Order: sequence, then C-alpha cells, then structure tokens
Amino acid sequence: MTNDLWDILQNNPDLKEGLDEDTLAVATSGGNSTKRMSIRGGNFHKVINGREVSTIEDNHVEVVIVKMAHNASRTFYEGEYEEGKPVSPTCWSTDSKTPDEEVPTPQAKNCNVCEFSVRGSGIGGMGAACKLSWRIAIVLLDDIAGNVMQMVLPATSTFGKEDMGKWPFRPYIQMLANNSVSASNVVTKMQFDSDFSIPKLYFSPAAAVESKYVKVVKEQGKSFDAEEAIKMNVYQGNVKKSPFDKPKPIVDENDIDTLLNKWNIKIEGD
Repeated sequence: MTNDLWDILQNNPDLKEGLDEDTLAVATSGGNSTKRMSIRGGNFHKVINGREVSTIEDNHVEVVIVKMAHNASRTFYEGEYEEGKPVSPTCWSTDSKTPDEEVPTPQAKNCNVCEFSVRGSGIGGMGAACKLSWRIAIVLLDDIAGNVMQMVLPATSTFGKEDMGKWPFRPYIQMLANNSVSASNVVTKMQFDSDFSIPKLYFSPAAAVESKYVKVVKEQGKSFDAEEAIKMNVYQGNVKKSPFDKPKPIVDENDIDTLLNKWNIKIEGD
C-alpha cells in the first residue's frame, strides 16, 4: 500500500469513524484480544491480549458498567481449574439453566438438578463444583472514553446480602432498578471485602455519570468490545468428543428384514 493511500485513509475525516465490526471480528478471531480486569490476588489487574499490563494498588476502583450479560453462566471442570491454563471445561451453560448445545458430555439435562451445582460438591466439600459467574463490561471513571474491559465476577462477588451500603453485584443491580436507576448512569465503586480470604467484591453507588459523558457511555455500551466482553467464549481445545461425530446406526442399514422386524412392520403378502 502506497504512502499516499495511507494518508488518504488515515486523514480523511469521513473515514475516521473507527474500525467497523466485521474488520474487528476477523482481525481478532483466533486470539485472546479481550481487554479484562482481573481480581486475582485481591488486586485489580488490567489484562490485554492475555498479558497483564498494570495493577491498581488501591483496594477499590470507580467504574461505569456499560453492559451486562442478562444471566449468570456456569462452568464445570472435572479437575481443579488453574487460571491461565488452557483446559476445556467438561460442561458449561451460557444461561446457567441448561448445558449449551455444543457441550459434548452434558452432566444433566437441567442445571438445577445437576449433582455438581449443589453446594458441597466442590473440592474439599467447599461450594459447588460447577461455578457460577457473571460477565460485565466496564470503563474506568478516569478513562470513560478509553478501553472497555471485561470482568468475570465469581459467585462470591455476585450473590449475597447488603453490608452497610455495599452489595454483591446482582443485589446491587436490583437495588438500582428498585430506585428506577440504570447501572450505566451511575459511577460504581468496586471494593474488596478485606474480611474474606479469597477475592470478593462489593458494589456501591459513588456518583451520577456527568452529563457530558452520558452519550459516550451509551456508545461504549454498543461497541464491539462491550458485546464481546459479555459473551461466554469457551476454550474447546481438548474436548473428548466432537459434537459432529456421526452416531452409529441402531441396526445394519443393509439388513432390511431386521429393521422391519424391529419396527414390527409386516410386508404385504407375508
């Protein structure tokens, strides 16, 4: 591509509207390009393309939630899951109600009757073996027009009760809804529960989003990154069975007599 063409593409104001969704989708397919906020180790970590780029030292951060998955999701690993290790889950559910269609070995027809969704089925009898989580897309208050980041909230940060004006994620959203307030219109303070041994977040309202940023927040919520952030993308590199395996026939397709007898069909003249 010539320098003149580069100049035209990069400097023409009519063409400077950002990458379209198709270009982004193809350019980022096959790789981990999602920008994430991790809460590993009780700190907030910014992760881009699978690499940690910075850590927020404070035990709290102020953000705006620009998009949310409408349901919790579920993931079940036969062994103990190791963060960062690419291992396919045994079973998973996007809506936490039924296993997804592409699951090769569903553990139950419905998640609410699965033995691995019961409290106490986890390793050492702690929690449930099938883990609940909730995906949200956020922007930092001091960079509202910047990177949209994914957060995958564990069950400990998602469900529970209010504690002195602080809520787990879902009760927090329910509290906002009860007061006719949309989450995207609020600056949300996320802070760690210092009394909990594993990373656990509380949410609370800190301020209203300034009027000058309302349009920006809405655009961020409609962005490709926000849509990707709330999707459940499951690594399937070591699945035990392909969902495209052809099932074996009940009987030999060439053995017509056996097939007819199995179906109790009588041939005219018999």
